[in-house]
Amino acid sequence: MLLPIVDAEAPVVPLAHLDDLWFQVAGTLCNLTCRHCFISCSPHNHAFNFLTRDQVQRALGESVALGVKEYYFTGGEPFLHREMVDLLEMTLDYGPATVLTNGTVFKDEWLARLAQVEARSRYSLEFRVSIDGHTAEINDPIRGEGTFDRAMRGVRQLLAHGFLPIVTVTQTSDDQEAASLFAGFVKTLQAQGYDRPRIKVLPTLRIGAEEGRQRGYQATERVTPEMLIGFDVGTLVCNHSRIVTDRGVFVCPILIEAPDARLGQTLAESLGPYPLRHHACFTCYHYGGLCANPSEGARDA
Repeated sequence: MLLPIVDAEAPVVPLAHLDDLWFQVAGTLCNLTCRHCFISCSPHNHAFNFLTRDQVQRALGESVALGVKEYYFTGGEPFLHREMVDLLEMTLDYGPATVLTNGTVFKDEWLARLAQVEARSRYSLEFRVSIDGHTAEINDPIRGEGTFDRAMRGVRQLLAHGFLPIVTVTQTSDDQEAASLFAGFVKTLQAQGYDRPRIKVLPTLRIGAEEGRQRGYQATERVTPEMLIGFDVGTLVCNHSRIVTDRGVFVCPILIEAPDARLGQTLAESLGPYPLRHHACFTCYHYGGLCANPSEGARDA
């Protein structure tokens, strides 16, 4: 459980507009146990459960009047949900959809159907594949033995079905440089036949499993009111997003384990401001755009 900072007044960020709606569609269940996962997803973590088709459909319907522009699906591993293909097909009637996946459990029949669905839709379907090293020697100690080869197979499957995935890479040690990570992945992905790869480099969130792997946040790593003076809060996910879980609507995908981040049962109840009182907000403040897709080009580092 994430505990908020209580020894300082936290600056408050309003919800300017609900642009992005997230779904914790697979709860905290994942086929992998990544050592840096900020919500400690694993094959045995049932803290959050799968969303039902009715729950997703209800939120999609509610989102129309609120002007939501884009939909994201995360977990856990979304493709452990038996209805994931159906849910994405349904969502593409409402707007562009992105699914965040580790890329290790794809079936070609799923991707073939989704390619047909996207071709018929007026909206786009994106895949974000998490890989945390451009070699097995770097990736597998973090994500599990054999996961590099399995993820690369998933990338090739996506390419074969006409998708151009965004590969998301976490800086899993303090001495890693984003530019070096990016260059290594460009070379690796081009060797897989991905000529102009799309890559998003992410900082480490020092909560969940990562807190035990390296370290948690220091007391000074927090957002203060003075830090928001002249700051563009539009770079913060809480300014334009909310996430639907089986427990209700939370402020953002990073804080679903924080009880105070639950804002209500419905989207309408979640539209108020939120104080940046968690240490993880410090990472969002410094890096921005952690959760959303890159807006332009191949690189977002």
